[in-house]
Amino acid sequence: MSVTGRRLTRDELTAHRARGERAARDGVGLRELVNGHLAATRAAWSGLPGVTAAPDPRAVRAAGECVLAAAEQAVDALVEGHERAQLLAVRRDEAARREFVDDLLHGRSDPGTLSARAERFGLRLAQSHVVAVARGPEPYDDTHPVTRRMAGELDGRFGGRLVLLTTKDGRLVCIAPGNEPDVVDHFALRARTVAGADDCRVAVGRPHHGPGGVVQSYEEALGALDLADRALLDAPVLRAADLLVFPVLGRDRQALADLVRTVLGPLAEARGGPEPLLATLDAYFASGCVAAEAARRLSLSVRALTYRLARVHALTGSDPADPLQRYTLQTAAIGARLLDWPARPL
Repeated sequence: MSVTGRRLTRDELTAHRARGERAARDGVGLRELVNGHLAATRAAWSGLPGVTAAPDPRAVRAAGECVLAAAEQAVDALVEGHERAQLLAVRRDEAARREFVDDLLHGRSDPGTLSARAERFGLRLAQSHVVAVARGPEPYDDTHPVTRRMAGELDGRFGGRLVLLTTKDGRLVCIAPGNEPDVVDHFALRARTVAGADDCRVAVGRPHHGPGGVVQSYEEALGALDLADRALLDAPVLRAADLLVFPVLGRDRQALADLVRTVLGPLAEARGGPEPLLATLDAYFASGCVAAEAARRLSLSVRALTYRLARVHALTGSDPADPLQRYTLQTAAIGARLLDWPARPL
């Protein structure tokens, strides 16, 4: 090439790309690969006939330019092959990770096989795990800035612990050891801050053992998010352990519908329908039965709120101020949200 000045042929470039790919698969770093090629080029240049015999400087320059041009082509092909192999490896790892996450959260794989695969991703499924799920104002995937920032924060704070952060159906999912609640506590706190949105909501399942325990904790977290939507729970962080009454209520739908119909059915006779009075009960119970706080939440005066509570008492016969009757009213109000009453007839 130093004599003819030709460039590398297509076959030669293909061969160099193949060498780059092979080097990447063999674990050879890009710097080591390029340095090795340049060293071989320098050795070949030193061994060219006449290079050390002080020929015409212009000939040496011309020959050197030809060799450098060919070396540039060769290095570019090597790097391209190396990068392509690295990219394929990353994509294979991402696909394997996504498949593992799907199998883990849906329990679709053999527990023994799943446990063996889990160690590759930093989980030991023999111990208990807890799952926290964050739902933000927009869908998240593994490349979303919020996902990357949360991954960096969790790795920086809990790098020595077995924690897996991933995404599923547009939500952030954190899987952590069940005996380390500070991990999911930090995730719940930071997820809302990193998302930069007040409407970001986090749900935390209960700790459970084994591969099936991860599925159960994940489903509990999803169930808590669903309850938040249906029952109008306004807490930014929902814990399945605090919401066990809701699944109990939902197990006997017929009995729950009968309770709502019997206790709250008379509210349909109110002017404007039952919705305003039902919203009043929700706010009153959510505020700890403090009238001033409930009025603030509803943007009402305390006098207007008191009037509404009196109407509830008059129509239903149950007094929100009486402890026993208050429990019946609150249970019926929760049931109304679970059954989507009065939007759906009972």
